[in-house]
Amino acid sequence: MSVASADPERGWLYRHRFALLASVVVAVGFGWLLHAGALPVVPPREALQRIPVWIIVAQALLYLVALYVRAHRWSWLLAPIQPVPLRRVLTISFIGYGALLLLPFRTGEVVRPALIRKRENVSGWAAMGTVAAERIIDGLVLSLLLLAALWRAHPLEPLPDHIGDLAVPVAVIPVAAYSALAVFAGAFAAIGLFWWRRTWARHLVEATVGRVSPALAERIAGVLERLADGLGFFPRASVTARFLGATVLYYLLIAASVELLVWGAGLHPVDFTRATAIVGVLHLGVLLPNAPGYFGAFQVAVYAGLAMYYPPAEVAGPGAAVVFLLYATQVGLTLLTAAVALVVEHRSAPATPAAPAAAAREGSGALPPG
Repeated sequence: MSVASADPERGWLYRHRFALLASVVVAVGFGWLLHAGALPVVPPREALQRIPVWIIVAQALLYLVALYVRAHRWSWLLAPIQPVPLRRVLTISFIGYGALLLLPFRTGEVVRPALIRKRENVSGWAAMGTVAAERIIDGLVLSLLLLAALWRAHPLEPLPDHIGDLAVPVAVIPVAAYSALAVFAGAFAAIGLFWWRRTWARHLVEATVGRVSPALAERIAGVLERLADGLGFFPRASVTARFLGATVLYYLLIAASVELLVWGAGLHPVDFTRATAIVGVLHLGVLLPNAPGYFGAFQVAVYAGLAMYYPPAEVAGPGAAVVFLLYATQVGLTLLTAAVALVVEHRSAPATPAAPAAAAREGSGALPPG
């Protein structure tokens, strides 16, 4: 008997040892960057004590509501494929968000499609398509909100050429926002084209990528065709409108929690537009594959957002309390809701002999079969 078959947990660790090692290296690298840039991971005690407890509680509740909105909207994407009970959508979503937080390099993205396929007999590729569509629309909405906030808010003039002691100019943020918008718009156009004109889109891939590598063109076209199945909600205007509205609401709720923390920390001036810009920078910073818990990328992104509007001394002082509490709240509540959802799912799911093997595959990084 092999080690992997005898011990699925050890087998998973063995298969992902290089990704895990790389994620640890990334986390250490970000930790070094924060130290080199004099950007505290743990804020000065006086900065932390300055924020009233009721503000911490209020911003935590806002994040919980945002997490619920984020989870609920997935049911609208699944409905055209196969209606799934809302309770099941919520529990699987919360488990997936916890896995996404813990597993390295965003391999946790496959957990939701794997679980929904296992529990509700939904096509794995169609479920993965809904997750891909969700991520792309998130990126589009986020980029537009960030650009609107950057246009409406008034940053420091001139923008600092450092974030803390890091020689990273804050002026890169608008450039990153425009680049992200272009990338997500292109990704949405690619999947949308395969949903709308599948045969023509396949011929286009074969006529371009196929000239270099027919095998690669076939693989790209096959993946895009399967992911395009997740856009079944798109012709339903009411569903699309609800999903877009919930997506905007999700980001604005988090912006409200940031505004509360900024106000409580004593940073002035405070306004919702600046908080929205900070949220935009934060989410762009953690979109790319990174270390478990988004450690490092999360902190650097929030510090970069704060640096657009507040002097360096305030960013590294009161701003450090904002960064710390925002990180502790989001990570803590995401893991807490995932743990509760795991208990609920375990109690409601029938026991099957294949359950351990299926659970071991959920974080494998492979796309789920249809």
